[in-house]
Parts: sequence; structure tokens; C-alpha cells
Amino acid sequence: MAEQKIPLTTAEIAALWISYMNYSATTCFYKHFLHHLKDQEIKEVLEEVLMTSNDSIGKIKTILEEENFPVPQGFSDKDIDFSASPLFSDLFSLSFIYRAGQMIITHYSTYLGKVAREDIVTFFHEGLKKTSDMYKKSLNLMISKGIYDRPPKMDYPDSITFIHHQPSLIETWFGESRPLNAFELSELFFAIERNCIGIIMLKGFLQVSKDKDVKEYLRKGKKLSEKQIFTLNKVLMKDEFFPTYPVGMEVKNTKDSPFSEKLILYFISASNTVGLTTLCQAAAMSMRKDLVVHYGLFITDIMKYSTDGLTLLIQRGWMEQPPQAADQKNSYK
Repeated sequence: MAEQKIPLTTAEIAALWISYMNYSATTCFYKHFLHHLKDQEIKEVLEEVLMTSNDSIGKIKTILEEENFPVPQGFSDKDIDFSASPLFSDLFSLSFIYRAGQMIITHYSTYLGKVAREDIVTFFHEGLKKTSDMYKKSLNLMISKGIYDRPPKMDYPDSITFIHHQPSLIETWFGESRPLNAFELSELFFAIERNCIGIIMLKGFLQVSKDKDVKEYLRKGKKLSEKQIFTLNKVLMKDEFFPTYPVGMEVKNTKDSPFSEKLILYFISASNTVGLTTLCQAAAMSMRKDLVVHYGLFITDIMKYSTDGLTLLIQRGWMEQPPQAADQKNSYK
């Protein structure tokens, strides 16, 4: 008796669909970087990353086709102008690989816990392993080239301690007077790092975008990132920690856009989703009220900014609709 294939669940459809969209988008950036790269060490890592990305796109496409499920349009070479000059420096391309690796690892580990069909579990399990290996290579190369800024250090405690249930101590622990703990320092550092990398991307996009509305949207995003960096660095300095700033990575002096406006706008919209997720995690990991307030305000700002971006994508006819369930209510009429 032939084995009957189990249909994809909504979780598996969502995981494959968004993975295809994001992979097809980031692959465009990899191809642009690779087209202009001079640094041989970075080039070797990027070639491996691009090969892994193309392999993942191919596997998702095969799974969807076997299910007679529409393959997303996503992004392709049509969204890249290979004749355009390089927009970013070689060092920034390495930073991009590093940041993309962080995002994909989080994405894979999240969906790995939501899928069940054997071939889908295998895809995300293998993808997580490959992406982790690529991330490790990019991290080590950043360290060797002196562009990796390590999170803050702290003195080791002499012994374990417990928080005693006294109103004054509880207020101190959750208030602003207590020194930052390791969890809070870590989240502050990576929130600043994410925004520093984001500002470089936004500066490059602003320099080459020709669409007035897209350009204005990018300008707002840059201001939001600058606001987060300024606010969170202020928290660090108040606690006598050095502020965190990006290592100088250049945006090249060019007006020729290597990317379509659609790709630029989608990439920023996808980054907003990641930003919301990471800020929610930072708020959950923080016990000081001032930090939770800051993160809460940032989340509100990004939700509004994200809505504006989605509206613009829809207005331009660039928003590919995610897989939609049938309208059960209408079927009763």
C-alpha cells in the first residue's frame, strides 16, 4: 500500500513561505556584494553563504511544487542592477552576513519548534546547522579583522545571592537605582548594535532611492534607529558604561541604485518584524522599570512605522499576500 503524504499544516506553510521570501531577498544583497568584493577572505565566506541560500530556496521550491502549492514570486536578479557601482564597503558586506546569520538562526530555531512533518523538520534542522556554521565563520572573520565590538564586561560575583522580600529592596531591584545586570547589559548592547548596522543600510538606501515616498519612509526609519541608539547609550553612560558605536563601515559615494525600490522597502519591512521581536525579548529580560518603559515606547514607534511601510507596499502593488485560509464565515451564506 502506497504511503499517503501528510498535508502541510498552517505552521509549515507559514515557515516555508516566509523563509522563501526572506531568502530570495537576502540573496539579492549577497549577489550584489559578491559582484564587487575585493577582500578574498570575505569573498570565500560569502560564496558559501550564497550557495547555502540558493540551496535552501531550491529545497523550499521543490517541497511546494510537490504539494501543488503556489511558489512565491519573491525576489530575483530582476531586483538587482549589476551594472551599478558598489553601495557598501567590503567590511560592511561581512557585517551584513553576520547580522543575517543572527536573524536566520532565530528564524530557524523558532519554526523548528512549530513544524512536525519529517521532511520539513529535516529542512529546518539542517538549515539551522548550516546557518550556525556560516555565522561562526563570519563572526571569527569579524574578530580577526577587528570590526567585532564585544558586549560590555563585568566583574564576576564572589558568590550567589538571593533577592529578599522587603518592599524597599524590591523597589530598588525593579527601579532605576540598581546597577544593570548581565541580561540587561547584553540586551542593551545588541539593540544598539542592530540599529547601528541598520543605520548604515538606511544611509545607503537613502543615497540611491529615487522614489520620493520610499525615501521619506527610509528617512523616518533612520531617525527611529538614531533615537534608539541615543536613548540606550544614555542608559549605559548613566551606569558608567562606555557607549556603543559602530565601527566605521563605509557607504560608497554613488547615486546608482543596485536594488529595486520594491526590494529596499520589503527589506526594511522585514527588518521591522525582527526589530519588534527582539525588543519584546529585551523587555521581557529586563527587570528595571526604566528599560521596560524605553522598550515599550520603541515597540509602539516601530509598530506604527511598520504599518506605514506595509501601507506603502500595498499602494505600490508590491505586497505579496501571505497564504490565506478560506473565509469560513462566507461559506455559511
